[in-house]
This record gives sequence, structure tokens and C-alpha cells, in this order.
Amino acid sequence: MSFSSLFTRLRSCSKPICNNLQRTSIFQRPQIRSSSLTESVICSRKTPSNNSWIASLIPLAFAVSAGSLALHSHSLCLSDASLFDPKNVKIGGKDSTDYAVKGYHREIPPQLIEELKGICQDNMTLDEDERYVHGKPQNSFHKAVNIPDVVVYPRSEEEVSKIVRSCNKHKVPIVPYGGATSIEGHTLSPNGGVCIDMTLMNRVKALHVEDMDVVVEPGIGWMELNEYLKPYGLFFPLDPGPGATIGGMCATRCSGSLAVRYGTMRDNVINLKVVLADGEVMRTASRARKSAAGYDLTRLMIGSEGTLGVITEITLRLQKLPQSSVVAMCNFPTIKDAADVAIATMHSGIQVSRVELLDEVQVRAINLANDKKFPEVPTLMFEFVGTEAYSREQTQIVQKIASQHNGSDFVFAEKPDEKKELWKIRKEALWACFAMEPNSEAMITDVCVPLSHLAELISRSKQELDASPLICTVIAHAGDGNFHTIVLFDPTKKEQRREAERLNHFMVHTALSMEGTCTGEHGVGTGKMKYLEKELGIENLRTMKKIKGALDPNNIMNPGKLIPPHVCF
Repeated sequence: MSFSSLFTRLRSCSKPICNNLQRTSIFQRPQIRSSSLTESVICSRKTPSNNSWIASLIPLAFAVSAGSLALHSHSLCLSDASLFDPKNVKIGGKDSTDYAVKGYHREIPPQLIEELKGICQDNMTLDEDERYVHGKPQNSFHKAVNIPDVVVYPRSEEEVSKIVRSCNKHKVPIVPYGGATSIEGHTLSPNGGVCIDMTLMNRVKALHVEDMDVVVEPGIGWMELNEYLKPYGLFFPLDPGPGATIGGMCATRCSGSLAVRYGTMRDNVINLKVVLADGEVMRTASRARKSAAGYDLTRLMIGSEGTLGVITEITLRLQKLPQSSVVAMCNFPTIKDAADVAIATMHSGIQVSRVELLDEVQVRAINLANDKKFPEVPTLMFEFVGTEAYSREQTQIVQKIASQHNGSDFVFAEKPDEKKELWKIRKEALWACFAMEPNSEAMITDVCVPLSHLAELISRSKQELDASPLICTVIAHAGDGNFHTIVLFDPTKKEQRREAERLNHFMVHTALSMEGTCTGEHGVGTGKMKYLEKELGIENLRTMKKIKGALDPNNIMNPGKLIPPHVCF
């Protein structure tokens, strides 16, 4: 590239920034300029006043930076910041503390509406109430200013492909939608667009009992699937929140209380069919239990949160229903004692299927919501599976371990109804919390650390939670180092929202200092983007950005999620 052409490119990069600085002072509200990505990036920072000498250096600095990139590429590729309202500072990105996501919204083309009507017939709606429901997650405090412009309900993979192809042609964003149980803003529509509700695609397409696998559509719930599988003596072992669908579970790479024995979603999916951004349908792998053929596209799509494609078919690995199981509960004077027993149990080599920890506040909420009288102290819940003799033997070993760590009131249940009731109470822990503060929102943390750090992390977090004026509960999948806190706060009170965010920051940064993660199973969405650079590094994020750009060049697939808006390449 000649020096003159490079200088021309640098000058053209800096010109819109200069113009923007001349138009905008700190006392003016910047306007959205959809035609200029550069202006959107600049507006997302705090802009100095026109007479500041610093302002004169910004175009030069930006031009030098752009020139550096221009030496490597003929096109300057900027971040997703253009999708965000420039009145906000890096919404959802690094250091963001705002939970109300604002995006750039433009009117949906009438031609697209007609195309969608031709594809979906009556299975679409422009009704405002229906669009609002799809734009506000049921269990998440995250919100978006915009809602989807239209909601479509495809019944087949072919319809999904046609919908995506039309949206890509008109460059209209799409947001896949399942059970709406995610809590990190995955299904928000900050840029409006088309919400693809997959709940009508809920069939079991094929069951291979001999191979112990099943082929399903994404809209079927894991609970409904297990009811279908029960007569065959099989079950799907992942158990997130009630109402979750298999498609959404793949998209967020979820797990649940049984992950300590059976692994997470990435370990239990054999292959997928995915509609890519151009409408092409891709199968990620064969139905073989293992394969070394090509890139592992199945794992690429699992956890991609709808940013790379829309999942339309899933082949799942199944397990045999256990012959016998025992559920045990034990109480402890401190939460550290309970965590130490969980770790010691895993070190003993016992094949537990669940190890769940609840603090005294969570037990109090359960008692209040379910009219129970459990001792309001830190509590561990175990499940042991296998033959009847083996399950009882495991129970006795863990009882001995618990007694060495101040455990008391060790009780167990073997009757099916009793076991089902205990796990039902645990699964509904979030709703139990709202019995204490009915008008509150819940900020739910999801940190996970190497098992050896779990007791320290929970102890340090518990000190902060107990000192907080907010009501906070602790629930942990203690067998794999993953624990949640439910922080109840009034979103209309700024000081409560800030305190909830402070607690969240404390636990995440403490977990990251222990080589942990900001999210063990809930996913990133909009809520966890701000932590990804510290956890993964900017090189990791740039690589993800390149993958996203290659598969979705028009950035229509769930934009504004997963990849922080400040990431450029």
C-alpha cells in the first residue's frame, strides 16, 4: 500500500470523528447515526467539550490506530458497539454497571413482514402484548428498551431456514426463543427485529433404545422428554430450572444438579442441526458416540447462545434409569463445614449423582414458601444411585465423613414420593426466595471454581452477603465447584441495585482470582459480558469475534450478546 493511499485512508477515518466532536459537547445529547459505525464507537465514550485541547488529539490517535489495522487489512472492522445507543457508555461491555440494554432500532421493512406471513401463515404475531412478553425474560432482572417487532412460531426446520434467509436479506436481527428461563438477558431484543419462538417444534423425531440416544426438536422441555423416556427405562440426565427447553439448554451450555455425575450439555449432545445466518442447514456430526472427523462444530454451537445459528434438531445421549437411589440430608453449624464435606465426599471416590448445598437463609425461604420445618442451618443434600446395597453403602460412608466435620441430623429418604418432594423443593428454590420479598427482583450469581477453592470462595462470599442489608441466599452444586447466590433487591431503588451489583462483582472477581469462571452454567447473555475480557483475555474474544464475523457477516444472529461490544479486530 502506498503512503499516499494510506494517508488518505487515515484522513477519511478521522473526518467523521472530527465532525462528531464539533457537533457534540458534554452538554448535548448525541444523536444516533446509523450510517457511521465510527460515530457510534466514539459516542459510546464520554466526549470532552469542543474547546478542550484533548479533543484535537483524538482524531489523530484514532487515525494512527486505524492505520495500524489498515496495514493488515483492506477493511477496518469495528465492534458491535454500533448496535448500542450512544447515550450509554459501553452497555453490557467491560466495566458496565447498567442492566437496561439499549440498542439501535430501525423500522422493520414491510416487505419482510409480507415474506414472513407467506412462510408462517397464521403462526406469527404483531400483537404488542405478545411482543412485550417475548422481550422481557420471566426470571431475569435484565431489561431492554426495545422489544421484538414481530414474533414468529415456525413448525419445521424448513420454515426456520426461510425465516432466517429473509431476515439476512433485509439485515434484520433475529433472536431465538425457547422456554424463556434464562436469567442473563439471552432473549432480549435490544435492536428489535424478529423473535423466533421455537416452542411449536417440540417433537421426539426418533428414539434409538438400543443405542441409548434420542433425536428431538429444540422446543421440547427436558421434563417432558423424561416423561416420554420413562417407559423405556431411560432418561436424559441434565436438570436445569423447570420449563427449560432442549434448544435453549444447548444454546447456553447448561448443566444442573446432576452434572457432577453425568457432565454438562456439551458432554450429552451427540450432534446438532443448525440453520446458519444465510439460511443454510448444517449437521455438525454423525450419530456415532465418538468421532475424530473434522472440527468439533457440535461443541462450537453448544454455548453460542444463538449468535452463530438457530438449532433445529438435537441428538442426545441417554442414561439408564438407576435401579435404586437414596436422598440424604445433613446439617452443619457453618457453611464452610458443609463445603468441606462436599469436597471430602468427592475426594473419597464415591460416585454421587448430586451434592447440593443450601445456606440457612435459603432453608428459611423454603420453610416459608412450602410450610416446612427444616432446621434453618447450612444443609447438604446428596443423592446416591446404583443397586440398593451400593446406595446404602455410599450413604453410610458419607455419613461418617459428615460426622468428622461437625455434621448432625443425618437423615435419608428412599420412598419415591419423599425423594421427589425433596428435589422439587430444591428445584423451586428461586420462587421460594420471592416468598420472603414478593416485590423484589433477583440477581443470581453463577461463579464456579476448581473444587479445592470452593470452601474458601463460599466462606468469603458468605461474609459479604451476611454483612449486606439485602436478603441473600446461597445454593451450590457443591460437587463441581459451582455456586449461586440469590440477591433480592428493589430495582427502583438505586442504592439497592448498586449493592446487588457490588456483591455480584465481589464474587465474580474473587472467583476469577482463584482461576474460576464468572458463569458455570447460566451463560453470558448481556449480563456477564463485562467479565469476559478479564477471564478469557482479549485474544480469546477477538478469536470469537472472527468466528462470529465469518458465520454471520451481517450480524443478525442475536446481536449484542456474548461478545462484549468493545471487542474489535
